[in-house]
Amino acid sequence: MFPILSAIVFLPIAGMIAILLTPKTQTKLIRQIAIGVSAVVFLLTAIATLQFDSGDTGMQLVEKLAWIPQMNVFYHLGIDGISIPMVFLTGLLGLLACVASYGIEVRVKEYFALYLLLLTGMLGTFIALDLFLFYVFWEVVLVPMYFLIGIWGGPRKEYAAIKFFLYTLTGSIFMLLGILALYFNSEPHTFDMVQLAANHPYSLGFQKVIFLALFFGFAIKVPIWPFHTWLPDAHVEAPTPISVILAGVLLKMGTYGFMRISYPLVPEGARWFGIYMAVLALIGIVYGGFVALAQTDFKKMVAYSSVSHMGFVILGLSVFTYSGFDGALLQMFNHGTITAGLFLLVGVLYDRTHTRDLNSFGGLGARVPVYAALLTVFSLASLGLPAMSGFVSEFLCLLGAFTVYKYITIASCAGIILGASYLLYMMQRVLLGPLNPKWKELPEINGRELFTLVPLMVIIFLIGIFPQGILNLFGPTTHALVDALGGIAR
Repeated sequence: MFPILSAIVFLPIAGMIAILLTPKTQTKLIRQIAIGVSAVVFLLTAIATLQFDSGDTGMQLVEKLAWIPQMNVFYHLGIDGISIPMVFLTGLLGLLACVASYGIEVRVKEYFALYLLLLTGMLGTFIALDLFLFYVFWEVVLVPMYFLIGIWGGPRKEYAAIKFFLYTLTGSIFMLLGILALYFNSEPHTFDMVQLAANHPYSLGFQKVIFLALFFGFAIKVPIWPFHTWLPDAHVEAPTPISVILAGVLLKMGTYGFMRISYPLVPEGARWFGIYMAVLALIGIVYGGFVALAQTDFKKMVAYSSVSHMGFVILGLSVFTYSGFDGALLQMFNHGTITAGLFLLVGVLYDRTHTRDLNSFGGLGARVPVYAALLTVFSLASLGLPAMSGFVSEFLCLLGAFTVYKYITIASCAGIILGASYLLYMMQRVLLGPLNPKWKELPEINGRELFTLVPLMVIIFLIGIFPQGILNLFGPTTHALVDALGGIAR
């Protein structure tokens, strides 16, 4: 059988090598290689999604080879209903962000080489089934992201890159300690996630300690309040395509870690921490909404909205219900498509005006109607308008949480009101009112930019109108996880 998962993970590395062997003066060829490789990777993720059997809750397309026999470490890849939406999302955003990178003019060779290395790290994280291999891919993501922000970012790029690196590395150290503790307390010693999930005879005290160690690593990546402070700086300073990847994929690595590692391997520790997860989710939802409402920087507003929207994922994961877990995984996917679109739209405007100050715009709806229509669609999807994808996932998270934490769920609804407030206020300042004379010659969105946005818009409406299609894809797997955790079938 064709090793499709290995091809998905390592084809970007082959592209990176091809770029490194290409003379740096051949910028057009370098861009073509990067986009071509990203397109093939996306095609392979689409094929893997079509081949996926949603009725099988076990691992599929498994590849397993001995890697370091002395330590019982395996090259072990596989996908299930939890990972397949993230793999497809990474392939899609990897291609769209690569196309959006066409405007990079400085050190083009290094940029696209690092970009493809980043793509390998992200895909490997979602596909690895060995904790050692998972940690390798997790750490691989750090290096290219540090340089992509630190070299091609904004005025405070070095500060933002170092802050991102230190925060994430600190979390990774705690995560590594938890992984090693699991390894040395298994019999026989193993890093295999499937084996560890099937056999976890750990005491409650041990599970609490391990869950907390893993929690710090994953919470910083999400990021959960109060570990979020690196996110606005990284988003604001990163170039637009890297902001798309950061919001669309990297944040999901944290919540994916909870579903793939923390919950199956230390289930009693996860249930013990459930109420604390719900409280942190509530704080993140409300805090992120209020801070987003106070922003005048377009990009920073979208960044803080991510803190609020990812809070719904954490709320869904805190309650161990079918609806909660379905909503959490669907919100991970939907947030990736919606927020990626918003960041792309911020970049379209910034490339033309060289400012992100919301108060300096006004009246653009009449000047650039196509751009205005797209911004309206993505904003309404983000605030959770019915018939759009954001509504379905947030509704499921709240529905699942209400049966467990009634008052926390009621308070979390404030996040929906705040989301409508800051997004509608943003649309008013950018699109409505008299046209600022500075922008009377502002050019309309172009074809390349439309190419990066239209697929995301199609997905938003498709899931909003027919959510059952994607829910059927991963629902059996999330329900099996809830059953294994002793959760509530509702």
